[in-house]
Amino acid sequence: MGRALMNRLTVTYTGALLMLALGCKGLDLGPKDQVSDASFWKSPDQFKLAANDFYFALRGPDQGGGARGTYVDLNSDIATGSGSSEMSSMSNGSYLPQANSDVWNNAYAGIRATNYLLAKATQSGLGSQIDRWVGEALFFRAYNYWNLVKKYGGVPLITTVLDVNSPEVYSPRATQQEIIDFIIADLDAAVPKLVKQSQLAPEEMGRVTQGAALALKARAALYQGTWLRYHNEGSPTAMITASINAAEQLIASNEYDLYRDHGTDSAYKFLFILQGDDSKEVILARRYYAGRATHNWTRELWFNYMIPTKKLADMYLCKDGLPITISPQFQGYDSLETTEFQNRDPRMAMTFVVPGSTVHQENGFNPVIPGFSGTNATRTGYMLRKFLDETDEAAHFVGQYDFKEFRYGEVLLILAEALFERDGTISDGDLNRTIKLLRDRVGMPALTNGLVSANGLDMLTEIRRERTVELAFEGFRRDDLRRWKTAETELPQALRGVKFVGTEYQQRDPGLVIGADIQVDAGGFVISDPAASRQFIAPKHYLDPLPLQQIQLSKGTLTQNPGW
Repeated sequence: MGRALMNRLTVTYTGALLMLALGCKGLDLGPKDQVSDASFWKSPDQFKLAANDFYFALRGPDQGGGARGTYVDLNSDIATGSGSSEMSSMSNGSYLPQANSDVWNNAYAGIRATNYLLAKATQSGLGSQIDRWVGEALFFRAYNYWNLVKKYGGVPLITTVLDVNSPEVYSPRATQQEIIDFIIADLDAAVPKLVKQSQLAPEEMGRVTQGAALALKARAALYQGTWLRYHNEGSPTAMITASINAAEQLIASNEYDLYRDHGTDSAYKFLFILQGDDSKEVILARRYYAGRATHNWTRELWFNYMIPTKKLADMYLCKDGLPITISPQFQGYDSLETTEFQNRDPRMAMTFVVPGSTVHQENGFNPVIPGFSGTNATRTGYMLRKFLDETDEAAHFVGQYDFKEFRYGEVLLILAEALFERDGTISDGDLNRTIKLLRDRVGMPALTNGLVSANGLDMLTEIRRERTVELAFEGFRRDDLRRWKTAETELPQALRGVKFVGTEYQQRDPGLVIGADIQVDAGGFVISDPAASRQFIAPKHYLDPLPLQQIQLSKGTLTQNPGW
């Protein structure tokens, strides 16, 4: 199947794509030229064809209104930009309940499709011949519920195929814990039915494997365990243990490894573009390829759809492994090219466009200096380097690299965090088999208990720092702030950028009037979004509002989240 996965659903069957939207008004039976339901579901190949459609649920670039969830961090404190107004309103706390939600509608459409396959599998009599496709259905049912639960908390739990007369159409919300438990149960059932990564035939690259199910289990269980702990909603022990066990099982499989090609100064950069596709680090990705499915993400980022903030820039350690607040290697902010980016974790230069560095554009590689006027103007003075492909195709609207939904690097971070959450401490041995591997890839010193103790640091803060810089702009930040219950502190802060006053940035744009054309704080740093324009109300903003139309159509069975 390979890259044709995303565009090779070659058969349609009546009812299999019916969307469950609570309170739906009718069934679309489809045109007469489609394959009928009665003539389908007769062979393993037909189940495989039906399962192909599930893969459209995977996240791609945020160019469709967030319909598949989001692969961006515009809804957080480490990014801003000219992109999604919906995501920006979530970042600053100004968003309002909407009548409908693509996330809700698409997730329940996917859930109905997976329920349909599972029901047909039971009726088919094909038994173990279709185990693999049953496993894929279980995975994607869990994945769609995951997209719902991290956004809304508890939602209606639907496990059967409904029509407009089914009483379950008006199901009340299950609890958040019940949804997470259901996700984990589906994934546990899926694992023995799925193949390992090494068992995929070349033409099957991109299909769901045991590793994908374990990665989702580790992610969801850590989310719920930390949510329970920091929101004081119950014991986190079972969830943290489940996360550790899933991550350990995935690591012990020896099916995956970090991508290390191109050396310590380039491996991280190339992981996220064409060179990193199908590497040992990729567990599951939304796939793109020439002639069938392409995207324009590189060009969107050229024009600052998403850009970093000072919050993220300051998180990168110096090359001695110390934060900029205490490292003697930090050179300050006053020079354009030689200070802020000097002596820093190499991931910073592979995530940000370092002023004067070259970027592949329509006419080849060119030096780029971000600023506040002209074609390289940004809101913060920073530009994003991560995800910028280096091919002529990407420069001309037809990017082909994949979007990595699950990668081995995240699993290592999950394990490190979960071990600390379980024990309140973490051994150097466990740090060496998790975070050290990520730092080794970019030539950074190891995180150790001795380094933390000697420099007055906090281990949990450093684990969270590592997670934030490694996973930046992959869509994790807002969920992390909410599960850690730090969003109410972090998100109301001003979004800031480079130091403008008295620096080369000001010299390059001397006509910009401070207070009129550009806003700065008392230290001379650019203010992209002032604190006065930002809010995060607890508990209201810890969950998003359910779509208003769903509540209206539910006949009183759906309740809205607190504060909405």
